[in-house]
Amino acid sequence: MIRLLVATVYIPSMLKPMAGNRETVSVSGSTVREIVEKLTARYPNLGSRLVDSGQLRSSISVAIDGEISTLGLLDSLDEDSEVHFIPAISGGRGVTGAVSLG
Repeated sequence: MIRLLVATVYIPSMLKPMAGNRETVSVSGSTVREIVEKLTARYPNLGSRLVDSGQLRSSISVAIDGEISTLGLLDSLDEDSEVHFIPAISGGRGVTGAVSLG
């Protein structure tokens, strides 16, 4: 008997409009790549924000069951995995002078 792996995918706030304003989506798949392919089929605009040229965008990390993945799209999933796509945080300013804390 084949077991169907269904992951709960958490959609980042900035990408929710591309996923029908949903916070989570249930998607079947045994790898992150399969999850992304099925998300793209369901929400075409979402896929291009997650992958580029067949690779996870450098501005996106993926966490599976609370652990940041080092394998990206190749990482496998367990039954009932939770998948978070995490956008990189940028901004801020460089240090321009010394700061005294005392």
